[in-house]
Amino acid sequence: MDIGEFVKDRARAAELIGHLESIGRPDFDVRLPAVEDLPQVLLDLAVPHEDIDLLVAQLPSPERDPRTWRLLECCTHAVVRPMGAIEEWPPFQTLAPSMGILGRYFYVYVFLAALPHVQDFHRARGIPEDVSRSTFADLGRCMADHHYWYGVGGLDAMLASWLRLHFSGAIYQLGRLQFQRARLGNRTGQGVSASGLPYGPGDHTLGMHIPAWYGPLTPAACERSLAAAREFFPRYFPAEDCHIATCHSWLLDTQLAEYLPADSNILQFQRRFRLAHESAADDADTLRFVFGRIGTPLDQLPRETRLQRAILDHLKAGRHWHGGAGWFALDGERHGFEPTAPSH
Repeated sequence: MDIGEFVKDRARAAELIGHLESIGRPDFDVRLPAVEDLPQVLLDLAVPHEDIDLLVAQLPSPERDPRTWRLLECCTHAVVRPMGAIEEWPPFQTLAPSMGILGRYFYVYVFLAALPHVQDFHRARGIPEDVSRSTFADLGRCMADHHYWYGVGGLDAMLASWLRLHFSGAIYQLGRLQFQRARLGNRTGQGVSASGLPYGPGDHTLGMHIPAWYGPLTPAACERSLAAAREFFPRYFPAEDCHIATCHSWLLDTQLAEYLPADSNILQFQRRFRLAHESAADDADTLRFVFGRIGTPLDQLPRETRLQRAILDHLKAGRHWHGGAGWFALDGERHGFEPTAPSH
């Protein structure tokens, strides 16, 4: 079977198709929960209630649709095969419209099939059940994002590519923040090295992510998450000697300081980091996360909060949002090193 027939844009998806075809069928049985068990599994993953009946109704099976099942096997293998590794893989791609409703929900089934394998990985490491539960619940959060952005249920390729990290043992939610086992890239790593610290490109880092639908980003909540991370990763991943935290986000755009008060949660979060570099202009990314609406004219977007007004006023003035990449030393006191506020 040609995997490419399921992908909307085969030219862009060539890398993924080649990857899936190269790894072939998994050396384990791909299984999905039974129909009668599926609703409870979905609820445990925080899947929105309104999606559950559709997911049960569309549940794939090798007998009913062997071609779709073959794709499910390959995509599940792509998630499970790098379990525990720190690697970059080709992103998932938008599926062909001919798949209909199943195409919108297909990647949910991939993560349902991968779930027992990542649960085994967590148990083998001794990772606490509450951490596992919070981490896997990002599936439901991403499906809520899909509702918010598109107005329909599902899980698009961008969100599915992000969730591969959770279901292959790379990301963990510890309170307000999520932390990704990763390595320093060239530009950020060079910035760390230039500061005088003994770390640089390729060294282990914890990538910090800020999940939506989890309340305000208060300094106290961030401190609790960081304290948890400083204990969690040396205990459960002792071979990864990690001393640097990084973040790449629209929240690190230094232009936000022109609009927000100094004691705002966003600016206090920014001041934890040294800015490694500014990202390329990406207004769509900022609009997506602040307003959750894609393609809506600016004059139709709400101006209910200080942040919303700042984002819109900036764009209407002909300027752009960039985001940024920043870092700080997790054990700054040991190095006599403190983060500095980003320059403006």
